[in-house]
Amino acid sequence: MRWTRQEYIDYLTFKEFKRPMFVELFGPLVGLDKEWQAQGAPEDKIGMVGFDWDYVPYVSCGGNTDIFGGPESRIIEETEEYVIESDQLGRRMKLMKGKATVPLPMDYPVKNMDDWMKFKPLYLFDERRIDWNQVDKAIAEQKEGSLVLASMPGGFDLPRQLMGEEELCYAYYEQPELIVDILDTAAKTSIAVLDRISDRVVIDQLSVHEDMAGKSGPLIGPNQIGEFIKPYYLRVWDLLSSKGTKIFSQDSDGNMDPVIDVFLDSGLTEMYPMEPGAGMDIVKVREKYGNRLSLKGGINKYVLRDSKEAIRRELEYKMQDSMQKGGVVFGLDHRIPNGTPFEYYEYYVELGRELLGIEPLTDDMKGWMRQAF
Repeated sequence: MRWTRQEYIDYLTFKEFKRPMFVELFGPLVGLDKEWQAQGAPEDKIGMVGFDWDYVPYVSCGGNTDIFGGPESRIIEETEEYVIESDQLGRRMKLMKGKATVPLPMDYPVKNMDDWMKFKPLYLFDERRIDWNQVDKAIAEQKEGSLVLASMPGGFDLPRQLMGEEELCYAYYEQPELIVDILDTAAKTSIAVLDRISDRVVIDQLSVHEDMAGKSGPLIGPNQIGEFIKPYYLRVWDLLSSKGTKIFSQDSDGNMDPVIDVFLDSGLTEMYPMEPGAGMDIVKVREKYGNRLSLKGGINKYVLRDSKEAIRRELEYKMQDSMQKGGVVFGLDHRIPNGTPFEYYEYYVELGRELLGIEPLTDDMKGWMRQAF
């Protein structure tokens, strides 16, 4: 079901709303489509549209705040198993065919301030970073109910892309001036881009990607975030929030519990995907933070491979009445894992809709098992 921009903003800011929101955030992992085809699933459901998921149309604001320029990516090596490319930073990036959708760096170009100075020009402001035709498109589509999105480089993720996680974690102690300069550059560029655009159109959501945690917790703690990332976030957020932006959303896998407080103090209003496998529990997070933090995801993807009973336990807990008071976009905590029977996924969808008071799927969206077998 289509939600309008204003309905979505009201829902995530704990104002009036019509009902809870139920979405598929990421879709299936590579290869699951073939598994479901073999089980007789219809194409519209393999493509997710047949499930009538909630969604809000969105449009880019037209600004590039990240790397700009540099050499084009080129393939260095390709086999039946993988592809290795050289990217804009000169890193060798390896993608495993049929197993992954995101390539991983094999090396990093920055180890010190001298290295960073070679790449800094790629992160400086340039008027060409703004696509004014896209800005005009955002203005028109916002009037039709689309959410206007902007992004900024991650306070952890940007230096991590340049240095790698290990080198970065040492740099917080051994080269703090390097981290400060990287984030100061990113802040100035983001502000220059987004200030100009927000003079023309209200940016509804500012997004930032971090992926800074694993099962054991975040790779840096509240002290490093408070010293380095918080000032960076607030410089950009204070500008946009003063010009009407309502949502500041962070994407980070892993267990973020130890650093939620400092990120809230840094301006964040929303976090996702809230992975249960890493110890995140959206019910406990909601109990602790209430209306201070909106959430997306949070439903354990692995129960889909378990049983219908496990699915019911998960949904009855996560979708309990106290969680249906706005601010929670219910969905899986990541991609639908391989080995998920289509029958279980369809059961998950139907049960979730029932618990949230959403109209059931129509009869023509059911009966795939009868038709296939």
